[in-house]
Amino acid sequence: MNSQTENTAPQEQATHLIFSGHSLYNPCRLLDTLIEQLGLKNDAALARALEVAPPMISKIRHRTLPVGGAMLIRMHEISDLNIADLRLLMGDQRKKFRISDKQFKPKK
Repeated sequence: MNSQTENTAPQEQATHLIFSGHSLYNPCRLLDTLIEQLGLKNDAALARALEVAPPMISKIRHRTLPVGGAMLIRMHEISDLNIADLRLLMGDQRKKFRISDKQFKPKK
């Protein structure tokens, strides 16, 4: 992050990043912000704080595993950042989540 966003609140950081053209999905920004806010040293310390296996953090960072709802809730619990701020930090700008009607139809 540049010096302009380092000294601002997470909501302001996320909003600045979205409007400065960096709105693509980037879980690294979310993980780095959590590490900084919690005063942790690295991804392994974040994994311990989140009570997940370290490979999960690595997979999220390398974009082979998405940040799921349960992970967002856990991040919220340890950081006191709201879910909307966490989603903004990783570049998720969706206002609503929609579930396909096909998920509720019985299988033939």
